[in-house]
Parts: sequence; structure tokens; C-alpha cells
Amino acid sequence: MSTQTSVSPPKQGASPILHRVRGKVLLLLCVMYAISYLDRTNISTAGPTIMGALHLNATQFGIAVSAFSIPYALLQIFGGNLGERFGARKSLFWIGVLWGVATIATGFSVGLWSLVGARLLLGLTESAAFPTATSAMSRWVPPDRNGFAQGVVHSASRLGNAVAPILVGGLIIWGDSLDTFLAGWQISFLLVGLLSVIWALMWMISYRDRPQNHPKVTELELSEIPRELEKAARPATPWVRLIRTILPVAIVDFGYGWVLWVFLTWIPTFLSDTFDLPLSKYALFTSVVLVGGVVGDTVGGVFADFLLRRTGNLRNSRRTVLLVGLIGSMVWLVPLLFGHTLAVATVSLSLSFFFLELCNATLWAIPMDVAPEWSGTASGMMNTGFGVAGIFSPIVFGAMVDSVGWQWPFGLSIALLAAVAVVAAIMKPRRVLPLGVDDVADAR
Repeated sequence: MSTQTSVSPPKQGASPILHRVRGKVLLLLCVMYAISYLDRTNISTAGPTIMGALHLNATQFGIAVSAFSIPYALLQIFGGNLGERFGARKSLFWIGVLWGVATIATGFSVGLWSLVGARLLLGLTESAAFPTATSAMSRWVPPDRNGFAQGVVHSASRLGNAVAPILVGGLIIWGDSLDTFLAGWQISFLLVGLLSVIWALMWMISYRDRPQNHPKVTELELSEIPRELEKAARPATPWVRLIRTILPVAIVDFGYGWVLWVFLTWIPTFLSDTFDLPLSKYALFTSVVLVGGVVGDTVGGVFADFLLRRTGNLRNSRRTVLLVGLIGSMVWLVPLLFGHTLAVATVSLSLSFFFLELCNATLWAIPMDVAPEWSGTASGMMNTGFGVAGIFSPIVFGAMVDSVGWQWPFGLSIALLAAVAVVAAIMKPRRVLPLGVDDVADAR
């Protein structure tokens, strides 16, 4: 049996995404990704307000933000495997309901430890979300559109990031104007949490784990999906092969995740402290910065798939995008080490975030490329790097801000990007085959 990974030429004619049931599946997942990041990053926009209301300093607030990532990191692999076992339909329904409850609980925090508890619950419930969604995509999306699919859904997550400062900031201001027993920041968490529950109901009604069981799927659409992925049962998980293949990708994801958490956690506070901006203004400038990620995710996914279809070489197509993204993000953070104006900081941060997000779709596409039968488990392994980064990045960054200001924390982020760019340059993603097949082919 040949172990060489081949890439089928693209089919001519209609798009395999548009006018298909899978297009509606991707749309539902886009909404989920947007809500999930709105749920997990609304705390950053509300951060200065929460710190004042609960009497927290930057280090304590960093601890609260990092609490999300402890169960998120530790349960990625387990969550992805669990999602594969029970199916994405039921798994994502319960995940959506429970993370909605966790978001609402955040709004009722009364101190550091109740805030930490709510964030722990949110991390626990969301730990299986993206690996399970990746498993769902691998069963519906043609392999040569993996990068595009991941780019689109992660662009939606960055849209959630970009909308969060304006939406949450507006809800806080609106809530404070009401004569209720809840503060504006508490009302914002209550309303955002309800969105998750509504989405979960829509997903349960609309999605099917097996494409052939969907009442509106056509034979043409089924023909575009690899036949082995239509099976109800998965082959046994080859744990050693998966770990060996995904570990370098997880290391790159750690560096990417470290810097992403800086953007998601500290940009509102950085703009507020450095330029003495009120909530309405720092929320607007934060949204401007985060819009760069919306564009970067889709561009990165489309470009990676274009290179793959053009060259047929998985390793080079994925590696090229990662290197451009990591190095570009590093370069555009450098101006923050020197004196700068609000305009310079906004442009530098926006471009750095754009380049950083070129990496995101590619990182998530690699597990689909090399282990489509176990894409939930493999993507959980990969995203463990992001989760571990989320445990340390907010705490370390916040502690450094308290002790030495903003320049050194940004300098550390630049150094990490340089280090993981080296790992990305030398890693070799390999196609993982089922147990009983002795050799593993380069994904090229």
C-alpha cells in the first residue's frame, strides 16, 4: 500500500462550498466561532471596569484571565476525542449551552476568586469546542478546501474579537444608564451568554454528524468527500504517531498563542494606560486593531490552499504561510519598543495582528491534512499549545507590566515569535496512517 500523500486536482465548475449543505454548516460554525471569542474576550474590554469594581491590579486580573486556559489546555485532547466519540451534533450543543452559563456566571462575580471560578468553567466548557468543530469540518469539507474552511471560521472568531470592544463597551455604557441592580458590565455578560444558548439550539436542529443522513445533501456533494470519512466508526487512534507528528505544530501554536493572548487580553488596557483614553475611545481603537485578524485569517487560509493546489506540496504550502505570518508579526511589533504615537501604535498593532492571523487557519488545517480520521484528537493536541500559552501569557505579561512597564513584555513576545519561526521552518508534517500500517508518509 502506498503511503504517499496525493492532492487531487480541483474540480472544475461550481464551488464545492457555495450552494451546498456544507456551506450552511460552515456558516453555523462561523457564528459559533464568533460567539465563542466574544464570550472569552469580552472580559478584556470590560477589564478596566472589572478591575475597578472588584479592586484588582494587573497581576490579579491576569490570573483571572489565565484561569480560562488551565482546563482549556489540559482537556484539549480529551475534549477532541470525546467529540469524535459522541459526534459533533450533541457535543457542540452541550458545549454551547454550558459556556453560555459560564459567561453569565462571569457577570455575577463579586471578587477575584469567583471571577477565577467562572473563567475556569468557561475554559472547561470551551476546551472541546474547536477540536470538535474541526472534526465536523473534516467530515463535510473536501480536503483541498481545509485551509479555506479553517480560515473562514477563524475569521469569524476574529470578527467576534473586533466586534467585542464596541459591542461590550456599548452594552456597558447602556447598562450603566439603566436603573437596575446590575452594573453595565454585568448586563453585558448576561446578554452575551444568552447568545451561546440560542446558537446551541440552532446547531442541534440543523446539523448531522454523517453527511449522508442530512435530508438536503446531494450525491454530488457526497462525491466530493473522501469515502473513508463517511464511515460511522473511526479506526483506532494511533496515539504515538499522532503525538510525534503534531508536537512541533503544537510548539509553533504555543508561540502564536502567546502573542494572540497579548492581543486578546492587554490591548484595551495598553491603549487606555499609555494614551489615557476613555472606554469609548479605547474600545474603538481596539476594534480597529483586531479587524486586521479578520482579514488575516481568511487570506492565510485561501493562500495556503492556493499554494497546495498549485504545487501539490503540503509541507511547503503550509510552512510558507506560517513563516510569512510569524516573521511579519514579529517585525511589526518592533515599533512598540520605542517611542510612538497613538497612530503609530494602532498601525503597528493592526499589521502585526494581520500577519499573526495568517498562521491560524494553517495551524488548524495541518491536523485535517495529516490525520483526517482523527482530526478532532489531532487538532486538540495542536491547540494544547495555544491553551498552555493562555495559562502563562496573561500572567507573565501582566506581572511584567506591573514591574517594568509595557516595552519588555512586547520584547518577550517578539523573541518567542522568532523562536517558533525556526521550528516552523524545520518541521515536517507527516500523514498519519491507521494502526497496522507501518510507515508514515511525508505530507508533501
